[in-house]
Amino acid sequence: MERTQSLKGTKIDKAKIISLEKGKLPPQALELEEAVLGAMMIDKKGIDEVIDILHPEAFYDKRHQEIYDAIYALFQNSEPIDLLSVSNQLKKNGKLDLAGGDFYLIGLTQKVASSAHIEFHSRIILEKYIQRRLISISSEIIENAYDETMDVFDLLDDAEGKLFEVTQGNLKKGAERADSLVQQSINKIQEISTKEGMSGLATGFTKLDALTSGWQPTDLIIIAARPGMGKTAFVISMAKNMAIDFGHPVALFSLEMSSVQLITRMISSETGLTSEKLRKGNLEPHEWEQLNVKVKNLSEAPIFIDDTPALSIFDLRAKARRLVSQHGVKILIIDYLQLMTAGGAGGNREQEISTISRNLKALGKELNVPVIALSQLSRAVETRGGSKRPLLSDLRESGAIEQDADIVSFIYRPEYYGMTEWDDDDHSPCEGQGEFIVAKHRNGGLDNIRLKFTGHLAKFSDLEEGFSSEFQSSMNSGFNDEVASSNFASPEDAFGPSDDDVPF
Repeated sequence: MERTQSLKGTKIDKAKIISLEKGKLPPQALELEEAVLGAMMIDKKGIDEVIDILHPEAFYDKRHQEIYDAIYALFQNSEPIDLLSVSNQLKKNGKLDLAGGDFYLIGLTQKVASSAHIEFHSRIILEKYIQRRLISISSEIIENAYDETMDVFDLLDDAEGKLFEVTQGNLKKGAERADSLVQQSINKIQEISTKEGMSGLATGFTKLDALTSGWQPTDLIIIAARPGMGKTAFVISMAKNMAIDFGHPVALFSLEMSSVQLITRMISSETGLTSEKLRKGNLEPHEWEQLNVKVKNLSEAPIFIDDTPALSIFDLRAKARRLVSQHGVKILIIDYLQLMTAGGAGGNREQEISTISRNLKALGKELNVPVIALSQLSRAVETRGGSKRPLLSDLRESGAIEQDADIVSFIYRPEYYGMTEWDDDDHSPCEGQGEFIVAKHRNGGLDNIRLKFTGHLAKFSDLEEGFSSEFQSSMNSGFNDEVASSNFASPEDAFGPSDDDVPF
């Protein structure tokens, strides 16, 4: 069949003619954009229903972006919003002509009679925006995938990060004005003042919670100690408190111990039965009853354990994003930092640790959760004469850890060094005690907090009897009944094969 035709003596290949029927326009809903903006200018109720859903970039038409930006500015300043005030705001911004002028604004208000269904319309506009973002992200991924100079793991991480932003609705924003941030801060302060308990996540340690007001979102908390001091015992005790007493979903990444070992330690701490008894199964009838009764709380607790060895920062980010998205995890715990890898980052070990700590801080900000990383201390502590109390200078392999962290803390047990009393002014007995030393606190004070340490249960607790029932009641936020997926340890794994206990 002839595929060409003549046009004034020139042959045209029909196969090369682009059919408009096959052309594609970006997803959009211009009529709904007009209806939403018009309704916002004639009905205050419409503004209240839409203002938390849409942002200027959600609109496809550039004129609509400018108009919505003006409406949002008026809303932030608690000023009346109508046809005249929006027009005046656009004039002040020098954007009236870009927004189509007064005639276009008048036309928008004439297209609607009320704000009925405005929330439904706004969500369709947001869906179209998300579709456009997905198209844009996909195009970037395709373009970068053809770039031979890009590292494939960086490409994967970048792609997953952008898709996570879309999933969470936390799409990249530009710089925010100070007045907006001040108002957000005041609202947060007011919210905290009207509710009882912590502003952050309670740990179950009374004095520590009083000092920090709980672990705060986005904070990077370093807990460092020499081997045998109880780093793992402390975070296990804390994770159990947070999940069982307060219902906070906790993710624990263990690079040193197996998931079964960790959950068995938690069972030991919760039931009061030693790990040795649990490992050997030498339980008396009343102990079996004790086990069956007390383990129920732990089996229902929202604790997620991943024991992937030599975990890279790239893999950690991917796993953490999924845990936060799927299970609402509120805090990440890494045991411990020096066992992580930087996923191909060059340089010496100190530079690699710097990369890891920097990425942990960035991860906390991205997911809006506190990140706790355990860390080893250098041997300088052991060789130092006199007191063996750790110092910031003892942080192993990288000063960047101290720099990136919002809180740097140490665990110190003088009993470990054969001492019978504390090496301070009161020289009180130190048997069965440990000290949680807050050596750096970017947003608060410093303190040395003494805790009770029960060695045979690998458990830290308050020196006093613990929280009052009133305090627990005010802090309790309900349980998350979801349990770990098949990729993570579940409480049913607790009695599987276990290696010999390792030092705390």
